[in-house]
Amino acid sequence: MEFVIAFAIGVLGASGVWLILRPRTYQVVMGLALLSYGVNLFIFGMGRLRVNAPPVLPGGDAIDPAAFTDPLPQALVLTAIVISFATTALFLVVLIASRGLTGTDHVDGREGER
Repeated sequence: MEFVIAFAIGVLGASGVWLILRPRTYQVVMGLALLSYGVNLFIFGMGRLRVNAPPVLPGGDAIDPAAFTDPLPQALVLTAIVISFATTALFLVVLIASRGLTGTDHVDGREGER
């Protein structure tokens, strides 16, 4: 299970960085989205991934805080999902406005040689 999560984080991170370095603005936006998904998965993975396990860890009474899983990674990921959705929507609006003003969708504003 840990290998699958680590592999997914690596693929999302590598794909995101590769797309961020592309010359077109839509690819940059998608790269940022993929990179944020990879970071969200990393933060979620830090919260102790367990299969078929209860949210309350066995072996402690109800007052002991060590008997519960840490809710902080889930809260951080939920907040990060909302923020990345808003950021992606803002980037897409800026992309459309930039395309309308300059007539091209390249990051530097000019077409590259092929």
